[in-house]
Amino acid sequence: MNIVWFSVLSLLVGVATGYGAVGFRYLIGWIHNLAFLGQWSHEYDANLFTPASIWGPLVILVPVAGAVIVTFLTRNFAPEARGHGVPEVMDAIYYGAGVIRPVVVIVKSLASAISIGTGASVGREGPIVQIGSAIASTVGGWFRLAPWQRITLVAAGAGGGIAATFNTPLGAVLFAVELMLPEVSIRTFMPVAIATGMSTVLGRKYLGDQPAFLLPDNFPSLHADFGWMAEFVLLGVIVGVAATLYVRAIYWSEDILEARLKNDYVRHMVGMAFVGCLFYGFMLTVGHYHVQGVGYSTIQAIINGELAGGLLLGVLFTAKLMATSVTLGAGASGGVFSPALFLGATLGGAFGTVVDAVSVMPVSMVPTFAMIGMAAMVGSATGAAMTAVVMIFEMTRDY
Repeated sequence: MNIVWFSVLSLLVGVATGYGAVGFRYLIGWIHNLAFLGQWSHEYDANLFTPASIWGPLVILVPVAGAVIVTFLTRNFAPEARGHGVPEVMDAIYYGAGVIRPVVVIVKSLASAISIGTGASVGREGPIVQIGSAIASTVGGWFRLAPWQRITLVAAGAGGGIAATFNTPLGAVLFAVELMLPEVSIRTFMPVAIATGMSTVLGRKYLGDQPAFLLPDNFPSLHADFGWMAEFVLLGVIVGVAATLYVRAIYWSEDILEARLKNDYVRHMVGMAFVGCLFYGFMLTVGHYHVQGVGYSTIQAIINGELAGGLLLGVLFTAKLMATSVTLGAGASGGVFSPALFLGATLGGAFGTVVDAVSVMPVSMVPTFAMIGMAAMVGSATGAAMTAVVMIFEMTRDY
């Protein structure tokens, strides 16, 4: 297929991926509102705290019920839909000529939406990467593309999914370049850019043009001069160690749970019961579920300066680390990007409380260091440093 028709095909993939991302977001909202609030609506703002569930303490069983459905879907239809999705896409690109089964589109959409919507401590970026890639791979199979073209289209679908979901077109292109494309040239870069641009347009049309996180008018500014270099380096070292712990904790949890709980249903239900107890415990003690779902409401609260206690931020970091590692280790379907943002925000915010204690700044630096921690954690945990930096810029519109 020549470059002109291949570009047209990339545009169509961008359209399909954009609508897929919008539908995925709506599905998460519908399941979340039904599972927690008993409401039949897809309107769901993840940046706002979920009100106390109508089920009271029985809300602990909501993620358990979700675990049963997700396990049924992944065991019987698409085992590759377990986990966070990006490794499976990379495996298909580098070792499978870009071939991803079409059934993954449906199963991953349902399994991840149910996991996230019922409170599993995972993100939505990994699923939409796999969903967008599966759509692109299916289209590539229909047109019998050459392996390099199908792989390029898969990378374009992944970038398109990220762009539509997070409203980060530049970061999405960099994501595809850093992690997905074996070759970077005009023939591979242009289709990715076209698909990403198209999916961004659709995402903004249906989900809005607002950034993922809104910065308050009184957000403290920090001039990056050499006077702050020591703090930046120290925070980078701390976050790097924490990111290593984060990645290893997921694998440790998976190994331990699989060794001790052989049955897939039992393992997933036990893991989600632990997560349910954890987020219900936060509701009882501090008034919010905090560690359930993508966790954007907690991140937004930290950016707003509403969560500035070093001890609480440290507890939230530890709880989210446990919740996410158990969630994925037990067999849920969801991404690691959003939890990494949460971990970076809480750890960076806790570091900011120490800076506040020893500095003479007139305002708290917790929100600023929380944002720096978010970029550092994502870059360190995923290995995509440039993607992390640019995406945080786009997700906050603070350049």
